[in-house]
Amino acid sequence: MARAATLVIAAGVIGLAAGAAAFYWTGGMAGNPASASCAAAREVSARMAPHARGEVAAFTVTERPAPAPDLAFNTPDGRAVTLADFRGKVVLLNLWATWCAPCRHEMPALDRLQETLGGPGFEVVAVNIDTRNPERARTWLTDTGIRHMAHYNDHSARIFQDLRKVGRAFGMPTTLVIDAKGCELGYLAGPAEWASEDALALVRTAIGTSAPAR
Repeated sequence: MARAATLVIAAGVIGLAAGAAAFYWTGGMAGNPASASCAAAREVSARMAPHARGEVAAFTVTERPAPAPDLAFNTPDGRAVTLADFRGKVVLLNLWATWCAPCRHEMPALDRLQETLGGPGFEVVAVNIDTRNPERARTWLTDTGIRHMAHYNDHSARIFQDLRKVGRAFGMPTTLVIDAKGCELGYLAGPAEWASEDALALVRTAIGTSAPAR
């Protein structure tokens, strides 16, 4: 049932983004060519490719990784940070808003992903881009029981526009996986079941860890 609900929601998001889908490509970010600094990321993204299936089949692996833009947003206490502050860990960057039904749908799964794999080497960085009533997102997260992810935000929504300029944001939600050196490994337009075994295998490959023994 969860998968069916996700597929229905995803269909709506894909429909909204269909006009812009042609701008997505499997190379580095538009206007940001692959560089020597991301050579190692290319090997990792190649290992991720076979795991882009099932619940994360819509995930697009970046074949020629390039540095992601140094996007700016705020911490829960209002401190300004950029992606550069997360160097040293793999980041799953997710843009969401309370007015976006598919975004709200995938928040609990993202929270479970953070609970399962979050630590010194990995973090789910979910950035809320509500431009009105900034407290609405915090209240919604609390009421929904989201407790493992930090409440990052950008109430100017500039982060969305910055990603749109490089061909990585035409609808919501938008998700990128970025390695410890700041290189893009892949992206997904629309929601996914991020706590599924498919997603865990994909993210573990990005981190460089194996599934725990059972």
